[in-house]
Amino acid sequence: MEWWLNGGVWMMMMTTTIISFVKAEDTLFYNWRVTYGKIALDTLPRRGILINGQFPGPEIRSLTNDNLVINVQNDLDEPFLLSWNGVHMRKNSYQDGVYGTNCPIPPGKNYTYDFQVKDQVGSYFYFPSLAVQKAAGGYGSLRIYSLPRIPVPFPEPAEDFTFLVNDWYRRNHTTLKKILDGGRKLPLMPDGVMINGQGVSTVYSITVDKGKTYRFRVSNVGLQTSLNLEILGHQLKLIEVEGTHTVQTMYTSLDIHVGQTYSFLVTMDQPPQNYSIVVSTRFINAEVVIRATLHYSNSKGHKIITARRPDPDDVEWSIKQAQSIRTNLTASGPRTNPQGSYHYGKMKISRTLILESSAALVKRKQRYAINGVSFVPSDTPLKLADHFKIKDVFKVGTIPDKPRRGGGIRLDTAVMGAHHNAFLEIIFQNREKIVQSYHLDGYNFWVVGINKGIWSRASRREYNLKDAISRSTTQVYPKSWTAVYVALDNVGMWNLRSQFWARQYLGQQFYLRVHSPNHSPKDEYPLPKNALLCGRASNKNMSIITP
Repeated sequence: MEWWLNGGVWMMMMTTTIISFVKAEDTLFYNWRVTYGKIALDTLPRRGILINGQFPGPEIRSLTNDNLVINVQNDLDEPFLLSWNGVHMRKNSYQDGVYGTNCPIPPGKNYTYDFQVKDQVGSYFYFPSLAVQKAAGGYGSLRIYSLPRIPVPFPEPAEDFTFLVNDWYRRNHTTLKKILDGGRKLPLMPDGVMINGQGVSTVYSITVDKGKTYRFRVSNVGLQTSLNLEILGHQLKLIEVEGTHTVQTMYTSLDIHVGQTYSFLVTMDQPPQNYSIVVSTRFINAEVVIRATLHYSNSKGHKIITARRPDPDDVEWSIKQAQSIRTNLTASGPRTNPQGSYHYGKMKISRTLILESSAALVKRKQRYAINGVSFVPSDTPLKLADHFKIKDVFKVGTIPDKPRRGGGIRLDTAVMGAHHNAFLEIIFQNREKIVQSYHLDGYNFWVVGINKGIWSRASRREYNLKDAISRSTTQVYPKSWTAVYVALDNVGMWNLRSQFWARQYLGQQFYLRVHSPNHSPKDEYPLPKNALLCGRASNKNMSIITP
Protein backbone atom coordinates (compact mmCIF):
# COMPACT_ATOMS: atom_id res chain seq x y z
CA MET A 1 0.00 0.00 0.00
CA GLU A 2 1.34 3.45 -1.00
CA TRP A 3 0.28 7.03 -0.34
CA TRP A 4 -0.21 9.64 -3.06
CA LEU A 5 -0.56 13.36 -2.52
CA ASN A 6 -2.89 14.95 -5.07
CA GLY A 7 -2.52 18.66 -4.44
CA GLY A 8 -3.20 18.93 -0.75
CA VAL A 9 -5.27 15.72 -0.41
CA TRP A 10 -3.76 12.41 0.66
CA MET A 11 -5.13 9.34 -1.13
CA MET A 12 -4.39 5.66 -0.55
CA MET A 13 -3.67 3.55 -3.63
CA MET A 14 -2.58 -0.02 -4.28
CA THR A 15 0.59 -0.21 -6.35
CA THR A 16 2.39 -3.24 -7.73
CA THR A 17 5.71 -1.60 -8.57
CA ILE A 18 7.88 1.12 -7.18
CA ILE A 19 9.46 3.38 -9.79
CA SER A 20 12.38 4.34 -7.58
CA PHE A 21 15.79 2.77 -8.06
CA VAL A 22 17.29 4.48 -5.01
CA LYS A 23 16.86 3.43 -1.41
CA ALA A 24 15.05 6.05 0.61
CA GLU A 25 13.77 6.23 4.15
CA ASP A 26 10.26 7.03 2.85
CA THR A 27 8.73 7.44 -0.59
CA LEU A 28 6.26 10.27 -1.20
CA PHE A 29 4.06 10.10 -4.29
CA TYR A 30 2.53 13.16 -5.95
CA ASN A 31 0.19 13.37 -8.92
CA TRP A 32 0.21 16.78 -10.61
CA ARG A 33 -1.81 18.10 -13.52
CA VAL A 34 -0.46 21.21 -15.26
CA THR A 35 -3.07 23.47 -16.87
CA TYR A 36 -3.71 27.06 -17.85
CA GLY A 37 -5.91 29.16 -15.64
CA LYS A 38 -6.68 32.76 -14.78
CA ILE A 39 -4.42 34.54 -12.31
CA ALA A 40 -5.16 38.06 -11.07
CA LEU A 41 -1.97 40.11 -11.10
CA ASP A 42 -3.67 43.49 -11.39
CA THR A 43 -7.19 44.68 -12.10
CA LEU A 44 -7.22 42.46 -15.21
CA PRO A 45 -6.71 38.68 -14.92
CA ARG A 46 -4.47 36.93 -17.41
CA ARG A 47 -3.60 33.36 -18.31
CA GLY A 48 -1.17 31.61 -16.00
CA ILE A 49 0.17 28.11 -15.41
CA LEU A 50 -1.47 26.17 -12.56
CA ILE A 51 -0.60 22.86 -10.91
CA ASN A 52 -3.66 20.96 -9.69
CA GLY A 53 -5.54 24.23 -10.14
CA GLN A 54 -3.25 26.06 -7.72
CA PHE A 55 -1.09 29.16 -8.15
CA PRO A 56 1.51 28.90 -6.73
CA GLY A 57 1.66 25.13 -7.03
CA PRO A 58 1.40 22.57 -4.18
CA GLU A 59 4.05 22.73 -1.49
CA ILE A 60 6.23 19.63 -1.09
CA ARG A 61 7.10 18.72 2.50
CA SER A 62 9.63 15.95 2.98
CA LEU A 63 12.31 14.64 5.33
CA THR A 64 16.02 14.28 4.67
CA ASN A 65 16.68 11.28 2.39
CA ASP A 66 13.04 10.87 1.36
CA ASN A 67 12.41 9.72 -2.18
CA LEU A 68 10.00 11.88 -4.19
CA VAL A 69 8.01 10.38 -7.06
CA ILE A 70 6.15 13.16 -8.89
CA ASN A 71 3.97 12.33 -11.88
CA VAL A 72 3.51 15.45 -14.02
CA GLN A 73 0.69 15.45 -16.58
CA ASN A 74 1.15 18.25 -19.12
CA ASP A 75 -2.24 19.57 -20.23
CA LEU A 76 -0.81 22.75 -21.73
CA ASP A 77 -0.58 23.33 -25.48
CA GLU A 78 3.22 23.60 -25.25
CA PRO A 79 6.08 21.43 -23.94
CA PHE A 80 6.79 21.67 -20.22
CA LEU A 81 9.53 20.81 -17.71
CA LEU A 82 9.97 21.36 -13.98
CA SER A 83 13.35 21.97 -12.38
CA TRP A 84 14.16 21.78 -8.66
CA ASN A 85 16.18 24.82 -7.63
CA GLY A 86 18.86 23.85 -5.10
CA VAL A 87 18.05 20.12 -4.92
CA HIS A 88 21.32 18.29 -5.61
CA MET A 89 19.92 15.27 -7.48
CA ARG A 90 22.80 13.16 -6.18
CA LYS A 91 24.24 11.02 -9.02
CA ASN A 92 21.01 11.68 -10.91
CA SER A 93 21.18 14.64 -13.31
CA TYR A 94 18.63 12.76 -15.44
CA GLN A 95 15.98 14.20 -13.10
CA ASP A 96 17.24 17.79 -13.11
CA GLY A 97 14.44 19.05 -15.35
CA VAL A 98 16.34 21.40 -17.66
CA TYR A 99 16.58 20.98 -21.43
CA GLY A 100 20.23 19.92 -21.28
CA THR A 101 19.26 16.82 -19.30
CA ASN A 102 15.59 16.09 -20.06
CA CYS A 103 13.34 15.96 -23.09
CA PRO A 104 10.36 18.28 -22.58
CA ILE A 105 7.05 16.69 -21.64
CA PRO A 106 4.91 17.01 -24.80
CA PRO A 107 1.37 18.43 -24.61
CA GLY A 108 -1.05 15.77 -23.43
CA LYS A 109 1.72 13.52 -22.09
CA ASN A 110 3.22 12.84 -18.68
CA TYR A 111 6.57 12.19 -17.08
CA THR A 112 7.32 10.84 -13.60
CA TYR A 113 10.23 12.46 -11.79
CA ASP A 114 11.93 10.16 -9.28
CA PHE A 115 14.67 11.52 -7.04
CA GLN A 116 15.98 11.45 -3.51
CA VAL A 117 16.56 14.55 -1.38
CA LYS A 118 19.82 13.01 -0.25
CA ASP A 119 21.68 14.58 2.69
CA GLN A 120 19.77 17.86 2.43
CA VAL A 121 17.62 19.99 4.72
CA GLY A 122 16.14 23.43 4.23
CA SER A 123 14.10 25.56 1.87
CA TYR A 124 13.93 25.22 -1.92
CA PHE A 125 11.52 25.75 -4.81
CA TYR A 126 10.56 24.23 -8.16
CA PHE A 127 9.75 26.13 -11.36
CA PRO A 128 9.12 25.69 -15.13
CA SER A 129 12.50 25.77 -16.86
CA LEU A 130 11.51 26.08 -20.55
CA ALA A 131 11.47 29.45 -22.35
CA VAL A 132 10.02 32.05 -19.95
CA GLN A 133 7.16 29.92 -18.59
CA LYS A 134 8.11 30.82 -15.02
CA ALA A 135 6.68 34.29 -15.77
CA ALA A 136 3.27 32.57 -15.93
CA GLY A 137 3.51 30.60 -12.69
CA GLY A 138 3.98 26.84 -12.37
CA TYR A 139 6.29 27.29 -9.40
CA GLY A 140 6.02 26.20 -5.79
CA SER A 141 8.03 25.58 -2.63
CA LEU A 142 9.85 22.46 -1.48
CA ARG A 143 10.75 21.96 2.17
CA ILE A 144 13.13 19.32 3.48
CA TYR A 145 12.87 18.82 7.24
CA SER A 146 15.62 17.46 9.44
CA LEU A 147 15.25 13.92 10.75
CA PRO A 148 13.80 13.83 14.29
CA ARG A 149 17.02 12.45 15.74
CA ILE A 150 19.05 15.37 14.34
CA PRO A 151 18.26 18.59 16.23
CA VAL A 152 18.09 21.94 14.47
CA PRO A 153 19.92 24.90 16.08
CA PHE A 154 16.79 26.85 17.05
CA PRO A 155 13.55 26.23 18.95
CA GLU A 156 10.53 24.85 17.14
CA PRO A 157 8.60 27.85 15.73
CA ALA A 158 4.90 28.36 16.43
CA GLU A 159 4.24 28.21 12.67
CA ASP A 160 6.18 28.05 9.44
CA PHE A 161 5.29 30.44 6.57
CA THR A 162 6.40 30.24 2.94
CA PHE A 163 6.73 33.43 0.90
CA LEU A 164 7.32 33.09 -2.85
CA VAL A 165 8.14 36.61 -4.05
CA ASN A 166 8.76 37.76 -7.58
CA ASP A 167 8.59 40.50 -10.17
CA TRP A 168 5.73 40.24 -12.68
CA TYR A 169 4.80 41.66 -16.08
CA ARG A 170 1.39 42.44 -17.57
CA ARG A 171 2.40 40.76 -20.82
CA ASN A 172 1.95 37.00 -20.75
CA HIS A 173 4.81 34.53 -21.09
CA THR A 174 4.24 33.87 -24.78
CA THR A 175 4.48 37.59 -25.53
CA LEU A 176 7.66 37.88 -23.45
CA LYS A 177 9.14 34.97 -25.41
CA LYS A 178 8.30 36.69 -28.70
CA ILE A 179 10.08 39.83 -27.48
CA LEU A 180 13.23 37.82 -26.75
CA ASP A 181 12.99 35.75 -29.95
CA GLY A 182 12.68 39.02 -31.85
CA GLY A 183 16.04 40.13 -30.57
CA ARG A 184 14.87 42.63 -27.96
CA LYS A 185 15.44 42.95 -24.21
CA LEU A 186 12.88 42.72 -21.46
CA PRO A 187 12.34 46.01 -19.62
CA LEU A 188 14.32 46.31 -16.38
CA MET A 189 11.28 47.76 -14.63
CA PRO A 190 8.64 45.13 -13.78
CA ASP A 191 4.94 46.02 -13.70
CA GLY A 192 4.66 44.83 -10.13
CA VAL A 193 5.75 42.52 -7.33
CA MET A 194 3.89 39.46 -6.04
CA ILE A 195 3.74 37.55 -2.77
CA ASN A 196 2.47 33.97 -3.07
CA GLY A 197 0.72 34.74 -6.34
CA GLN A 198 -1.03 37.85 -5.12
CA GLY A 199 -0.36 41.27 -6.65
CA VAL A 200 -1.68 44.77 -6.15
CA SER A 201 -5.34 43.80 -6.56
CA THR A 202 -5.28 41.78 -3.32
CA VAL A 203 -3.50 42.08 0.01
CA TYR A 204 -1.78 39.00 1.40
CA SER A 205 -2.23 38.62 5.17
CA ILE A 206 -1.02 36.29 7.93
CA THR A 207 -2.17 36.11 11.55
CA VAL A 208 0.23 35.69 14.47
CA ASP A 209 0.04 35.60 18.28
CA LYS A 210 1.92 38.08 20.43
CA GLY A 211 4.98 36.60 22.15
CA LYS A 212 5.38 33.66 19.77
CA THR A 213 8.19 33.10 17.25
CA TYR A 214 7.50 32.20 13.62
CA ARG A 215 9.63 30.93 10.76
CA PHE A 216 9.53 32.56 7.32
CA ARG A 217 10.97 30.84 4.22
CA VAL A 218 11.34 33.39 1.41
CA SER A 219 12.31 32.53 -2.19
CA ASN A 220 12.78 34.98 -5.05
CA VAL A 221 11.18 33.05 -7.94
CA GLY A 222 11.15 36.03 -10.31
CA LEU A 223 12.63 36.70 -13.73
CA GLN A 224 15.31 39.31 -13.07
CA THR A 225 14.71 41.67 -10.13
CA SER A 226 16.45 41.68 -6.74
CA LEU A 227 13.95 42.20 -3.93
CA ASN A 228 14.20 43.43 -0.35
CA LEU A 229 11.93 42.14 2.42
CA GLU A 230 11.21 43.95 5.69
CA ILE A 231 8.64 43.34 8.42
CA LEU A 232 8.10 46.78 9.88
CA GLY A 233 8.96 47.07 13.56
CA HIS A 234 10.44 43.56 13.75
CA GLN A 235 13.88 41.98 13.57
CA LEU A 236 14.67 39.09 11.21
CA LYS A 237 16.92 36.40 12.71
CA LEU A 238 18.55 34.56 9.81
CA ILE A 239 18.76 30.79 10.40
CA GLU A 240 19.13 29.09 7.01
CA VAL A 241 20.19 29.85 3.44
CA GLU A 242 19.49 27.25 0.72
CA GLY A 243 20.02 24.28 3.00
CA THR A 244 22.78 25.67 5.21
CA HIS A 245 22.21 26.68 8.84
CA THR A 246 23.64 30.15 9.33
CA VAL A 247 25.17 32.12 12.16
CA GLN A 248 22.03 33.63 13.67
CA THR A 249 22.49 37.31 12.86
CA MET A 250 19.70 39.88 13.26
CA TYR A 251 18.70 42.04 10.27
CA THR A 252 16.15 44.81 9.78
CA SER A 253 15.62 43.68 6.17
CA LEU A 254 17.13 41.20 3.72
CA ASP A 255 18.10 41.49 0.07
CA ILE A 256 16.94 38.36 -1.76
CA HIS A 257 18.36 38.09 -5.25
CA VAL A 258 16.83 36.11 -8.11
CA GLY A 259 16.83 32.38 -7.42
CA GLN A 260 17.84 32.73 -3.77
CA THR A 261 16.08 31.43 -0.65
CA TYR A 262 16.40 32.72 2.92
CA SER A 263 14.85 31.41 6.11
CA PHE A 264 14.52 33.52 9.26
CA LEU A 265 12.75 33.67 12.61
CA VAL A 266 10.62 36.61 13.75
CA THR A 267 9.46 37.04 17.35
CA MET A 268 6.18 38.90 17.76
CA ASP A 269 7.41 41.22 20.49
CA GLN A 270 5.72 44.46 19.43
CA PRO A 271 2.46 46.06 20.61
CA PRO A 272 -0.54 44.11 19.24
CA GLN A 273 -1.24 46.00 16.00
CA ASN A 274 -1.16 45.29 12.27
CA TYR A 275 2.25 45.69 10.65
CA SER A 276 3.26 45.88 6.99
CA ILE A 277 5.43 43.25 5.37
CA VAL A 278 7.18 45.27 2.66
CA VAL A 279 8.69 43.66 -0.46
CA SER A 280 10.39 46.19 -2.74
CA THR A 281 12.56 46.15 -5.84
CA ARG A 282 16.29 46.89 -5.66
CA PHE A 283 18.86 48.37 -8.05
CA ILE A 284 16.46 49.60 -10.74
CA ASN A 285 15.49 53.14 -11.75
CA ALA A 286 12.27 53.35 -9.75
CA GLU A 287 11.05 51.43 -6.72
CA VAL A 288 8.13 48.99 -7.03
CA VAL A 289 6.59 47.92 -3.73
CA ILE A 290 3.97 45.48 -2.45
CA ARG A 291 2.78 45.33 1.15
CA ALA A 292 1.30 42.35 2.94
CA THR A 293 -0.14 42.48 6.45
CA LEU A 294 1.21 40.90 9.63
CA HIS A 295 -1.91 40.75 11.78
CA TYR A 296 -1.58 40.24 15.54
CA SER A 297 -4.53 38.12 16.66
CA ASN A 298 -5.36 40.65 19.39
CA SER A 299 -4.63 43.63 17.18
CA LYS A 300 -5.93 47.06 18.20
CA GLY A 301 -5.37 48.70 14.84
CA HIS A 302 -2.61 49.57 12.39
CA LYS A 303 0.80 50.64 13.64
CA ILE A 304 2.46 53.35 11.53
CA ILE A 305 6.21 52.68 11.37
CA THR A 306 8.70 54.16 8.93
CA ALA A 307 10.39 51.59 6.74
CA ARG A 308 14.09 51.00 7.48
CA ARG A 309 14.99 49.28 4.24
CA PRO A 310 18.01 50.64 2.35
CA ASP A 311 17.98 53.10 -0.51
CA PRO A 312 17.07 51.17 -3.70
CA ASP A 313 20.51 51.87 -5.19
CA ASP A 314 22.63 51.29 -2.07
CA VAL A 315 25.02 48.59 -3.31
CA GLU A 316 27.49 49.10 -0.45
CA TRP A 317 24.77 48.24 2.10
CA SER A 318 23.91 45.05 0.22
CA ILE A 319 27.55 43.98 -0.12
CA LYS A 320 28.12 44.35 3.62
CA GLN A 321 25.02 42.30 4.32
CA ALA A 322 26.16 39.54 1.95
CA GLN A 323 29.60 39.45 3.55
CA SER A 324 28.02 39.06 7.00
CA ILE A 325 26.17 35.82 6.18
CA ARG A 326 28.15 32.87 7.57
CA THR A 327 27.75 29.13 8.09
CA ASN A 328 26.85 27.91 11.58
CA LEU A 329 29.72 25.49 12.19
CA THR A 330 28.18 24.12 15.39
CA ALA A 331 24.90 23.02 13.79
CA SER A 332 24.15 19.34 13.27
CA GLY A 333 22.55 17.83 10.20
CA PRO A 334 23.19 17.27 6.51
CA ARG A 335 25.39 19.76 4.75
CA THR A 336 28.03 19.91 2.06
CA ASN A 337 30.74 17.36 2.98
CA PRO A 338 28.49 15.73 5.64
CA GLN A 339 31.14 13.26 6.72
CA GLY A 340 33.51 16.09 7.66
CA SER A 341 36.38 14.45 5.79
CA TYR A 342 37.81 17.82 4.75
CA HIS A 343 37.45 21.55 5.28
CA TYR A 344 37.00 23.67 2.16
CA GLY A 345 39.57 26.24 3.32
CA LYS A 346 42.34 23.62 3.41
CA MET A 347 41.69 22.00 0.04
CA LYS A 348 44.11 22.39 -2.84
CA ILE A 349 42.53 24.17 -5.81
CA SER A 350 42.79 21.96 -8.89
CA ARG A 351 41.43 24.51 -11.35
CA THR A 352 40.37 28.16 -11.47
CA LEU A 353 37.53 29.39 -13.69
CA ILE A 354 37.00 33.09 -14.31
CA LEU A 355 33.51 33.54 -15.75
CA GLU A 356 32.61 36.94 -17.14
CA SER A 357 29.28 37.97 -18.61
CA SER A 358 28.79 40.08 -21.71
CA ALA A 359 25.92 41.41 -23.81
CA ALA A 360 25.91 42.26 -27.51
CA LEU A 361 23.89 42.10 -30.68
CA VAL A 362 24.53 39.07 -32.88
CA LYS A 363 22.98 39.40 -36.34
CA ARG A 364 20.98 42.34 -34.96
CA LYS A 365 19.50 40.26 -32.15
CA GLN A 366 20.23 40.58 -28.45
CA ARG A 367 22.42 37.84 -27.02
CA TYR A 368 24.15 37.25 -23.67
CA ALA A 369 27.28 35.21 -23.07
CA ILE A 370 29.76 33.79 -20.59
CA ASN A 371 33.41 34.15 -21.62
CA GLY A 372 32.31 35.22 -25.08
CA VAL A 373 30.16 32.13 -25.75
CA SER A 374 26.38 32.41 -26.02
CA PHE A 375 24.68 29.06 -25.42
CA VAL A 376 22.48 27.62 -28.17
CA PRO A 377 20.35 24.58 -27.26
CA SER A 378 20.95 21.48 -29.36
CA ASP A 379 18.20 19.40 -30.96
CA THR A 380 18.89 16.65 -28.38
CA PRO A 381 19.36 16.96 -24.62
CA LEU A 382 23.08 16.84 -23.87
CA LYS A 383 22.77 14.16 -21.21
CA LEU A 384 20.99 11.82 -23.61
CA ALA A 385 23.53 12.52 -26.36
CA ASP A 386 26.31 11.75 -23.91
CA HIS A 387 24.65 8.54 -22.72
CA PHE A 388 23.93 7.21 -26.22
CA LYS A 389 27.25 8.55 -27.61
CA ILE A 390 25.50 10.55 -30.33
CA LYS A 391 28.06 12.53 -32.31
CA ASP A 392 27.92 16.21 -33.27
CA VAL A 393 25.41 17.25 -30.61
CA PHE A 394 28.02 18.92 -28.43
CA LYS A 395 31.76 19.04 -27.94
CA VAL A 396 33.43 19.21 -24.55
CA GLY A 397 35.63 22.27 -24.19
CA THR A 398 33.60 24.70 -26.29
CA ILE A 399 33.81 27.38 -23.60
CA PRO A 400 37.15 28.65 -22.22
CA ASP A 401 38.12 28.75 -18.55
CA LYS A 402 38.81 32.48 -18.72
CA PRO A 403 37.38 35.42 -20.71
CA ARG A 404 39.05 36.32 -23.96
CA ARG A 405 39.39 39.96 -24.85
CA GLY A 406 38.01 40.98 -28.23
CA GLY A 407 36.23 38.82 -30.76
CA GLY A 408 32.69 39.62 -29.60
CA ILE A 409 30.17 36.85 -28.94
CA ARG A 410 29.96 33.52 -30.73
CA LEU A 411 27.09 31.03 -30.61
CA ASP A 412 27.75 27.46 -29.50
CA THR A 413 26.32 24.59 -27.47
CA ALA A 414 28.79 25.27 -24.69
CA VAL A 415 29.91 22.34 -22.53
CA MET A 416 32.84 22.47 -20.13
CA GLY A 417 34.48 19.23 -19.05
CA ALA A 418 35.52 18.59 -15.46
CA HIS A 419 36.88 15.64 -13.51
CA HIS A 420 34.93 13.94 -10.76
CA ASN A 421 36.25 15.04 -7.33
CA ALA A 422 38.09 18.06 -8.69
CA PHE A 423 38.07 21.12 -6.42
CA LEU A 424 37.28 24.31 -8.34
CA GLU A 425 37.67 27.98 -7.64
CA ILE A 426 35.12 29.93 -9.70
CA ILE A 427 35.27 33.69 -10.07
CA PHE A 428 32.11 35.40 -11.33
CA GLN A 429 33.37 38.68 -12.76
CA ASN A 430 30.75 41.34 -13.50
CA ARG A 431 31.93 44.34 -15.54
CA GLU A 432 28.33 45.39 -16.22
CA LYS A 433 26.26 47.98 -14.35
CA ILE A 434 23.58 45.60 -13.05
CA VAL A 435 23.42 43.12 -10.17
CA GLN A 436 23.56 39.58 -11.52
CA SER A 437 22.76 36.16 -10.07
CA TYR A 438 24.31 32.76 -10.88
CA HIS A 439 23.27 29.21 -10.05
CA LEU A 440 24.91 25.79 -10.38
CA ASP A 441 22.61 22.77 -10.53
CA GLY A 442 23.66 19.68 -8.61
CA TYR A 443 25.75 21.48 -6.01
CA ASN A 444 26.17 23.96 -3.24
CA PHE A 445 29.32 26.08 -3.31
CA TRP A 446 31.11 28.09 -0.64
CA VAL A 447 30.90 31.85 -1.27
CA VAL A 448 34.40 32.76 -0.12
CA GLY A 449 34.59 36.33 -1.39
CA ILE A 450 32.46 39.26 -2.61
CA ASN A 451 33.85 42.69 -3.42
CA LYS A 452 34.01 45.55 -5.88
CA GLY A 453 36.48 45.87 -8.74
CA ILE A 454 38.36 43.35 -10.87
CA TRP A 455 39.41 40.08 -9.27
CA SER A 456 43.12 39.26 -9.10
CA ARG A 457 45.20 36.65 -7.29
CA ALA A 458 45.73 39.21 -4.55
CA SER A 459 41.96 39.12 -3.95
CA ARG A 460 42.42 35.70 -2.36
CA ARG A 461 43.76 37.44 0.72
CA GLU A 462 40.19 38.65 1.33
CA TYR A 463 38.64 35.16 1.22
CA ASN A 464 36.71 33.73 4.14
CA LEU A 465 38.32 30.32 4.55
CA LYS A 466 36.67 29.53 7.88
CA ASP A 467 32.86 29.77 7.78
CA ALA A 468 31.77 30.96 4.32
CA ILE A 469 28.13 30.35 3.52
CA SER A 470 27.35 27.26 1.41
CA ARG A 471 24.57 27.83 -1.12
CA SER A 472 23.56 27.15 -4.74
CA THR A 473 22.85 30.70 -5.99
CA THR A 474 25.03 33.77 -5.52
CA GLN A 475 24.71 37.41 -6.49
CA VAL A 476 27.42 39.40 -8.27
CA TYR A 477 27.26 43.15 -7.77
CA PRO A 478 27.82 45.78 -10.48
CA LYS A 479 31.48 46.24 -11.43
CA SER A 480 32.31 43.57 -8.84
CA TRP A 481 33.33 39.94 -8.37
CA THR A 482 32.17 36.95 -6.37
CA ALA A 483 34.45 33.96 -5.68
CA VAL A 484 33.20 30.47 -4.80
CA TYR A 485 34.75 27.08 -4.09
CA VAL A 486 33.01 23.88 -5.21
CA ALA A 487 33.94 20.22 -4.72
CA LEU A 488 32.84 18.29 -7.81
CA ASP A 489 31.59 15.17 -6.03
CA ASN A 490 28.41 14.75 -8.09
CA VAL A 491 28.79 13.10 -11.50
CA GLY A 492 26.46 14.33 -14.22
CA MET A 493 25.63 17.07 -16.72
CA TRP A 494 24.94 20.23 -14.69
CA ASN A 495 23.60 23.60 -15.78
CA LEU A 496 25.58 26.68 -14.72
CA ARG A 497 23.42 29.68 -15.56
CA SER A 498 22.36 33.22 -15.00
CA GLN A 499 19.21 33.25 -12.86
CA PHE A 500 18.05 36.28 -14.89
CA TRP A 501 15.79 34.22 -17.08
CA ALA A 502 15.91 36.39 -20.19
CA ARG A 503 19.71 36.24 -20.05
CA GLN A 504 19.64 32.49 -19.51
CA TYR A 505 17.24 32.07 -22.44
CA LEU A 506 19.44 34.20 -24.70
CA GLY A 507 22.66 32.38 -23.93
CA GLN A 508 24.14 33.24 -20.52
CA GLN A 509 24.60 29.63 -19.43
CA PHE A 510 26.60 26.50 -20.15
CA TYR A 511 26.77 22.89 -18.97
CA LEU A 512 29.44 21.44 -16.71
CA ARG A 513 30.05 17.78 -17.57
CA VAL A 514 31.41 16.21 -14.39
CA HIS A 515 32.82 12.92 -15.62
CA SER A 516 33.99 9.73 -13.94
CA PRO A 517 35.77 7.09 -16.05
CA ASN A 518 34.44 4.30 -13.82
CA HIS A 519 30.94 4.14 -15.37
CA SER A 520 29.69 2.74 -12.09
CA PRO A 521 26.30 3.16 -10.37
CA LYS A 522 28.35 4.08 -7.30
CA ASP A 523 29.15 7.32 -9.15
CA GLU A 524 26.02 7.81 -11.26
CA TYR A 525 22.62 6.14 -11.53
CA PRO A 526 21.58 4.63 -14.87
CA LEU A 527 19.25 6.22 -17.37
CA PRO A 528 15.70 5.90 -15.98
CA LYS A 529 13.53 3.33 -17.74
CA ASN A 530 10.78 5.93 -18.17
CA ALA A 531 13.09 8.57 -19.69
CA LEU A 532 11.52 10.55 -22.53
CA LEU A 533 13.48 10.37 -25.78
CA CYS A 534 13.58 13.14 -28.37
CA GLY A 535 15.74 14.64 -31.08
CA ARG A 536 18.46 12.30 -32.30
CA ALA A 537 17.84 10.05 -29.30
CA SER A 538 14.26 9.30 -30.39
CA ASN A 539 15.07 5.97 -32.02
CA LYS A 540 17.52 4.70 -29.41
CA ASN A 541 17.04 1.38 -27.67
CA MET A 542 15.75 1.97 -24.14
CA SER A 543 16.94 -1.48 -23.08
CA ILE A 544 20.43 -0.02 -23.05
CA ILE A 545 20.17 1.88 -19.80
CA THR A 546 23.67 1.63 -18.35
CA PRO A 547 26.34 4.28 -19.07
